[in-house]
Amino acid sequence: MTNDAMRILMVEDNPIDARLLKAILSTANLGDFQITHSATLAGAIGLLEKNGFDVILLDLSLPDSYGIETVNRMHASAADLPIVVMTSLDDAGFGIQALQAGAQDYMVKGHIDAHMLARSVRYAIERNRMQMEIRNLSLRDELTGLYNRRGFLALAEQQLKLAERSSRDLLLIFADVDGLKYINDTFGHREGDHVIKNAAAVLRKTFRRSDIIARIGGDEFTVLAVDASREDGQGMIEVLRHNITMRNELSEDPYNLSLSVGMAAFEPSITHSIEELMSRADIALYDQKKLRRSRSVNSRASAEREHLTAV
Repeated sequence: MTNDAMRILMVEDNPIDARLLKAILSTANLGDFQITHSATLAGAIGLLEKNGFDVILLDLSLPDSYGIETVNRMHASAADLPIVVMTSLDDAGFGIQALQAGAQDYMVKGHIDAHMLARSVRYAIERNRMQMEIRNLSLRDELTGLYNRRGFLALAEQQLKLAERSSRDLLLIFADVDGLKYINDTFGHREGDHVIKNAAAVLRKTFRRSDIIARIGGDEFTVLAVDASREDGQGMIEVLRHNITMRNELSEDPYNLSLSVGMAAFEPSITHSIEELMSRADIALYDQKKLRRSRSVNSRASAEREHLTAV
């Protein structure tokens, strides 16, 4: 096995079908490859958060998910990976629905041979690569490589629809860089770009692969955390603070990176759009800034009183 081996995530709950697919793959002309197997969608999503893969072979009849919803959920968790659907339903219309939901190809069980499987996997990877290149031109922020506002809204609206249908938790975290104007004015805009890149790197380190991280403005970032509650969010914020502290301790920059953060949880009764969720998180961020300023003013006033008393 080489470092360039193709990494395949196979999501299949039927042990007989799983063994058959592995046997077919072993005779397919794919070069070196490594198979990781999951019998459930939840298990597969967990593996995606911890490992890198090149392609997903996805059965649509799983213990915890069925049909097109399986493609929707997998695509939402791995929007940048090619998905080849495996189904026992010999129905071209169903296959087209799978493609519309984000799959690159579909194959009907019982009609799969080594040549067909190898061709499908290779084509899926190549088509996905070309699509991602085109998509990234319009959906990625050039400075940080994160999603831009357009990319974020496109992916986040998809997640919101899934949350509404399946009662999943969503948490939106809004953050901006403190003191960016001061850094730009004092050290120059090149250093300002440097701090924006550092903020993006810390956010990448903090959040999961399945979360959607974006730079939506000059110093503004947002994260949509999937299957995360408000309680989960508190833990994420603590990890973010820790990562910022560690970054500042190791940095030789003449300033410290600092982020203000606000968050809002998806609530079906009041959340009807991603923009509404962003607005609520932005208000929470503004409230945090006001609280920090108030504490700073009170701290200075207390110090001045102590000084007068001492005099």
